Amino acid sequence: MITHQIEGLSGQSRILIGESLNNLNQYLPRTKVVVITDSNVAQYHRALFPSAELIELGSGEEMKSLGAVRGIYSRLVELETDRSSFIVGIGGGVVCDVTGFIAATYMRGLRFGFAATTLLAQVDASVGGKNGINFRRYKNIIGTFKQPEFVICDATLLTTLPEREVLCGAAEIVKHALIRDPELMSYLETNYEKLMQIEPEVISHVVSVSVAIKSAVVNQDEHEHGLRRILNFGHTFGHGLEKIRRLSHGEAVAAGMMIAARISMKKGILGQAAVQRIEGLLKKLKLPTQVPVNRSELMNALKRDKKRQEEGVHFVLLSGIGKTVVEKISFDDLEALADGIV
Repeated sequence: MITHQIEGLSGQSRILIGESLNNLNQYLPRTKVVVITDSNVAQYHRALFPSAELIELGSGEEMKSLGAVRGIYSRLVELETDRSSFIVGIGGGVVCDVTGFIAATYMRGLRFGFAATTLLAQVDASVGGKNGINFRRYKNIIGTFKQPEFVICDATLLTTLPEREVLCGAAEIVKHALIRDPELMSYLETNYEKLMQIEPEVISHVVSVSVAIKSAVVNQDEHEHGLRRILNFGHTFGHGLEKIRRLSHGEAVAAGMMIAARISMKKGILGQAAVQRIEGLLKKLKLPTQVPVNRSELMNALKRDKKRQEEGVHFVLLSGIGKTVVEKISFDDLEALADGIV
């Protein structure tokens, strides 16, 4: 087992890579425990859950809503959950986001942890202490910063995932390589087939490296005032594409990374060979590198993003594989840069 530590202002978090869901009880306090999960995870893994009260959600992004959260609050009241209770989210990104938000806000904050059951959750959603829900057409616009006490990353849980879910995590792993780690990029180019096949040794390596990258960034800038912005590479356009084209998160981020890479080349800070290399890897992973979309509609979606600051956004560019540049760019300038790309 490999352990990574986050030391945040909102708490300490241990990410346990290679730990088994079977051992979850070892990390739980001797108090009331409430498990939050979704119907898909319960279908496959319910037998491994600890003996605890269970709140089962439906599946999908619709669960990240005020209505769903209201229902969970009501259920916690019915269960007489108090400040000594512990919440565990067992699931993917949606479950982790909702569980973290509930735990951070119910009774002004309860202790909580995660068992991440998707590749996306293991390399991204469960790590870093961001917890959020959607409101109207705004993604994650209501949220908190609070660290889970632990995150269990059990690779055996990933074998039940459909390919599209694996791709969601793969896109975030590529992102970590592009912003911070050229060696990870080379590793992915060599081992992409084994990654898609959930080969244990490869999964353990890419999850560990990804978590190490994100943990190091979060330890320096938990609340995203500076360095943590680099984790948004590909997400500015990606979130817009996810919203208006109904893409999965991974598909949208992959296309968003290509837009950002091409804009970086257009600005003269990234070479064509690097852009082609990024495109080649994404294609090998069966991720989209270009998505037909109305540019005006996409720009309107960007303007509704929570990361907007006045009339622009801090946009993450690449100056090389593993090297980032963050620039404050106005929406008008960003639209001009996207001309011929989007």
